[in-house]
Amino acid sequence: MALNFANNNSLSAITSLPASISGGGMTLISTQTASSSSTISFTSGIDSTYDEYIFKIYNAHASDGDTNFQFNASTDGGSNYNVTKTSSFFTARHNENDAIARVQYETGRDLAQSTGFQKLNYDTGSDNDENVCVSLHLFEPSSTTFVKNFIANGIDSGRSGGGAQSSFVAGYFNTTSAVNAIQFKFGAGNIDSGVIKLYGIS
Repeated sequence: MALNFANNNSLSAITSLPASISGGGMTLISTQTASSSSTISFTSGIDSTYDEYIFKIYNAHASDGDTNFQFNASTDGGSNYNVTKTSSFFTARHNENDAIARVQYETGRDLAQSTGFQKLNYDTGSDNDENVCVSLHLFEPSSTTFVKNFIANGIDSGRSGGGAQSSFVAGYFNTTSAVNAIQFKFGAGNIDSGVIKLYGIS
């Protein structure tokens, strides 16, 4: 088997890789910053360029307490966010006062052939230091053969009693049409602040 070497003597001096080695990695497509926003929508950049897309949600802060961060998909460029989906949802939760420490399936946060928005976290508060962070993966959204799978892991601080609430979500958009837009919002109130980045995975 032939070995491929970079024609440099140190990592810091490498300017290119041999043609047979794939670079790979995450490519930043776009960034949106919330400011008392009712919704944040990504209506471009989701196409057949990549087989996987990742949304990174940083420090989404809710205007209303005891609410959750949600998302939905569109097959018409963002005119409608109502794609049918089925999902599962469970949480690992530990309160600051140690009164709650559990791993639990959440039947009120999963969906069964629903066009509604999918929750991405348990519930967060609206105190100044409370927020939601999520990593959401969307696989082959441009396929016209298969349903569109997604997985997400989120962490939020807040709700009554405070503490860490880690959420695990997985499901699929039950459509063979290409998904080409994604919208985010809180279940109640606005996204006071926060940053959402869209990456393509090569």
